[in-house]
Amino acid sequence: MIKKAVIPAAGLGTRFLPATKATPKEMLPVVDKPAIQYVVEEAAAAGLSDVLMVTGRNKRPLEDHFDRNYELESALSRKGDTERLLRVQESSELATMHYVRQGDPKGLGHAVLCAEPHVGDEAFAVLLGDDLIDPRDPLLARMVEIQEREGGSVVALMEVDPGQVHLYGCAAAEATADADVVRITGLVEKPEPADAPSNLAVIGRYVLDPSVFRVLNRTEPGRGGEIQLTDALQELAADEELGGPVHGVVFKGRRYDTGDRGDYLRAIVGLACEREDLGPGFRAWLRRFVAEEMPGA
Repeated sequence: MIKKAVIPAAGLGTRFLPATKATPKEMLPVVDKPAIQYVVEEAAAAGLSDVLMVTGRNKRPLEDHFDRNYELESALSRKGDTERLLRVQESSELATMHYVRQGDPKGLGHAVLCAEPHVGDEAFAVLLGDDLIDPRDPLLARMVEIQEREGGSVVALMEVDPGQVHLYGCAAAEATADADVVRITGLVEKPEPADAPSNLAVIGRYVLDPSVFRVLNRTEPGRGGEIQLTDALQELAADEELGGPVHGVVFKGRRYDTGDRGDYLRAIVGLACEREDLGPGFRAWLRRFVAEEMPGA
């Protein structure tokens, strides 16, 4: 059974400056929880109880958030504020958390390599902190199911507009007996639209066979001078003897790229609208706002 998850979180968050000048981008709130907590909750919901966060400088608030805060808990307890006390304690009880620093920012492949001493010879999941998957769409659990059945590695794919494939890793794939599962025969990192093998883009969820470490250790820097995880997965897909097949789960659910300012705002609005405690009043205000402030929209 897969129990370990790796979350790369060493990025600088330059797209959100100046908000991220002193605050890690992963700690920006989505409604009333930092974005990174949704990612850890997703891992925990899929049965992954051991989480390693790959961090960098100025990321100490991540560790503090998933640790106990006894002073705050004591103050809330004395006030009898049980609801907020439970919400504060929730983040420290999601999973067993571990941390390692990436040091030099050498790409996603290098960040995954930093997890090798912790993961060892086990299959494991990688969740990118910028991708927020709606909790009602259990993508990761489906990926774990396919990996445990088929072996090898599994990546999450999503159909995108062909004109946008240059923003993603892109997969060449063959159909399987499962409507939402494909067998990947090739991967290209951020191809030009004319060179893309499909419009199936790799999004930020992976379930990986530990053989990926062996391949990453010899992978040369690729696009952007970084060690690309896509390049290692391409090698595994081309030679299954290295570590089994590479499958893709084609995701059709709700996903937000919280590394993009527009999608970040859409995530807040979408999740707030669905909340039982906030939704009714917020939706009513939103309807009035659109009708009164943007009558031609």
